[in-house]
Amino acid sequence: MLNHLKNQQHVMIVGGGLAGLSAAEWLLRQTPTPRITIVESTHRLGGVIETVSREGWLIERSADSFLSVRPEGIELVKRLGLSKELVNINPEARRALVWSPRKNNGGVLMPVPPGFRLLAPGRIVPFLRSNILSCSGRLRVAGERFIPKRKRHADESLESFAIRRLGQEAFDKLVQPLVSGIWTADPSRLSMAAACPEFFKMEQDWGSLTRGEKKRIVQVDGSSDASGARYGQFVSFRYGMQTLIDSLEYHLRSAGVQIIQDKVSSLQHDGTEWQVSLGKQITRTSGVVLAVPASVAAPILTKEYSMLSAELGKIEFAGAAIVSLGFHRREIAHPLSAAGMIVPRIAGKRILAASFSSSKFSGRAPANSVLIRSFIGGALDTGVAELTDAELLEKVQLDLKTLLGQSGRPIMVQVDRWHSSMPQYNLGHVERIKKIQQLEATLPSLGLAGGAYEGVGIPQVIHSGQVAAAQAIKQVSNA
Repeated sequence: MLNHLKNQQHVMIVGGGLAGLSAAEWLLRQTPTPRITIVESTHRLGGVIETVSREGWLIERSADSFLSVRPEGIELVKRLGLSKELVNINPEARRALVWSPRKNNGGVLMPVPPGFRLLAPGRIVPFLRSNILSCSGRLRVAGERFIPKRKRHADESLESFAIRRLGQEAFDKLVQPLVSGIWTADPSRLSMAAACPEFFKMEQDWGSLTRGEKKRIVQVDGSSDASGARYGQFVSFRYGMQTLIDSLEYHLRSAGVQIIQDKVSSLQHDGTEWQVSLGKQITRTSGVVLAVPASVAAPILTKEYSMLSAELGKIEFAGAAIVSLGFHRREIAHPLSAAGMIVPRIAGKRILAASFSSSKFSGRAPANSVLIRSFIGGALDTGVAELTDAELLEKVQLDLKTLLGQSGRPIMVQVDRWHSSMPQYNLGHVERIKKIQQLEATLPSLGLAGGAYEGVGIPQVIHSGQVAAAQAIKQVSNA
């Protein structure tokens, strides 16, 4: 027993967000199980995922749901015994609205045409019947199937790709707001190969996004209407996303995982083990998972691993704010019969998108009240960081009056700022990640995890933690 403990691997996980917690959960399932320590610099686990519950309001500080079609999230939920806690988006809210500017009356909220998914028009007839685009704009989209595919396979910005395949108007009024609502990115710099590889490949495989999306809908959804089905694939928890974090923390602590609050300043490998600088002390460990943002990982590696640090430092991040407002139902003129709305940049509003939380999921607001979470900021609106909470509230309310017919004062206000929290998958990102992975592979028992590398969604972040955990013990076991 003593010899077993002496020879037991020790993996230190730097960062207690979802990626780090997922890495620890994966390690616990391995045989032999290593000793695990999680180092988190803040007072809580979960990173950006946090649910605030007060006086009948259930407010998400970041993500409010995740896609169930990728297995990593659902499988983790099942292992934690949380399946009965899952809830789907309410059927009546399984659509998105887009603000359509009008010359005469300012604009109107209209449903995104059924079958249209980010870049791909899977159904042409509903699109042609929609008035979001002009007649010429709709015909341009309908003609997408006749646009020849690009012969070069080199990376392309999302803006260039969308305009080339769908036309300028479709980009301005549909694609740009949809993308901004997800990535808070500059579409002229956002990499198709990194951010939207599925659509990038769809053009090459099928020669058309329309044809490719039709094939995908039949294969995945079993019907030609992807709109409702897609929203049906989003799930959350009855009492918010915090459920996942709390369950993970309980599971890890119960299994003996050590969780300490401290800050890692540097890493150095002495040929046998990693030396981890924690405050004024040095801790030795056989493997390390760096589950912190790339911008935080870079200075930790600067001293000894300058090339890897430099590449990590080249990944850009954008900041954003979420302004969550609660209103009496009577003070919102719009029926809010959707999951939320997106707002094109050409409309001249500060709001990128808004989630109608109390419409999406039950139990998010007190009776006769509504909860609206508005997103503001991103790569094209960097001035958000300089605004006070009062200024943010003023600008969001001004937009909500126009967009939703909001009147009166909010009865609940919460402002959450996320400084430099959204990784930007700009042109060249795929090649940069390949280089980072090559450099990472030269270091013994080190794994990098988080949303900066190969996906920002919850299932992708979970997967990144699992892969990094495997890397942290793989080279030790081969030594």
